[in-house]
Amino acid sequence: MTVEIINPANGQVTYRHELMDTGEVEQRLKAAAAAFPAWAALPLQQRGDLLRQVATALRAHASELQQAMTREMGKLKGEALAEVDKCAQACEFYAGKAADYLAPEMIQTEAQRSYVRFEPIGCVFAVMPWNFPVWQVFRFLAPAFMAGNVVLLKHASNVPQCADLILKVVREAGLPTGVFDVLHIDNDQAAEVLRDDRVKAVTLTGSERAGRSLAANAGDQLKKSVMELGGSDAFVVLDDADLDKAVEAAVKSRFDNAGQTCIAAKRFIVVDAIADAFTERFVQAAARRVYGDPQQEATTLAPMARADLRDELHKQVTDSVAKGAKVLLGGEPVPGSHAGYTATVLDRVQPGMPAYDEELFGPVASVIRVKDEAEALRVANDTRFGLGGSVWTTDAARGEAFARKMECGAAFVNAIVKSDVRLPFGGSKQSGFGRELAEHGIREFMNIKTVYVA
Repeated sequence: MTVEIINPANGQVTYRHELMDTGEVEQRLKAAAAAFPAWAALPLQQRGDLLRQVATALRAHASELQQAMTREMGKLKGEALAEVDKCAQACEFYAGKAADYLAPEMIQTEAQRSYVRFEPIGCVFAVMPWNFPVWQVFRFLAPAFMAGNVVLLKHASNVPQCADLILKVVREAGLPTGVFDVLHIDNDQAAEVLRDDRVKAVTLTGSERAGRSLAANAGDQLKKSVMELGGSDAFVVLDDADLDKAVEAAVKSRFDNAGQTCIAAKRFIVVDAIADAFTERFVQAAARRVYGDPQQEATTLAPMARADLRDELHKQVTDSVAKGAKVLLGGEPVPGSHAGYTATVLDRVQPGMPAYDEELFGPVASVIRVKDEAEALRVANDTRFGLGGSVWTTDAARGEAFARKMECGAAFVNAIVKSDVRLPFGGSKQSGFGRELAEHGIREFMNIKTVYVA
């Protein structure tokens, strides 16, 4: 089957490739299984040295990776280059930190010695999304390599060149054959790969629908899974917030990456006392986002990744407006564009509207007005999602108390929700389960073994 890749900035087909057949998939499964024992036995220091070489190769191919991201899913040039650098930094971090995360934990019992070891489990199948086509991979890959696991990647269908360039980088760095490879396959083939006995676990970053399907498959096979799914993060502005800082952060969190970020602020929950002032400033700042060619540095609003995703977003907006939401800015596709959508702010958003109940995965902000802090907390938690959230206040203690009550995997006070190599990342509720990054993430795909010596 031939897959065509369309540049979202101009609608032109930029690349065609063929999906792999059963024989090609089998070759890679066989190579991964063969590579695992030696890779797992390699001293941690040597795996770290190789991962540092991956970081060097990433930086050497930064421009090539950037161009692929921009062509395939429309990412702004500056955002793409920053993404590559973040991946290189992650490799260097785990190369240096993994020994601490994976050191045996001594536990005092009546035995001569009792402790916990962390051992790799084998081949992990990674199903990754298009919105951060390099970072999402390395967010999992760097810890997985240091853990001693091998990896097969099924990337999103619209970013095959990004996948191939990641493979090129890894090979150039000198990782042994079979430790990492790419599978250009469809969803049915992916389900079959997960059922293969040589695959020991699966990690997915993607939609709720995809997560339910793969998690059910993994459960049926009694295989470990980590699911990082959708989000509708609350951005709570309390009555004592510094509006200059809050507005600047709100625009960045909502409109960077064309709003196509799982942990982007999506629901702006604003206390009535400052709602008018915040909203006015927010609209003014959002209006300064400039749509254009993502290769040009002057462009500050990228196209969405695909035209069908833009159209789906627009339907959510129009349905919300039909139910009473007020358009303060935008609300329309960019005229004459293939997949562009204007920076949009909706006010007076209420329950029952898509802008309240659903994830809006694009450059659309939903302003929800509340009477006080107590209602702000109730509304923040009034969602099936639980990925992240932030609260803005000049009283840090007040913010921290609020953050502790937010039902999500990450709560930030006076800061944008972001993934950080030093902190575990993941969600609750229908945003998924399990963790990536840090000590908690690197141990997700390891056998936590108790050793007891009487």
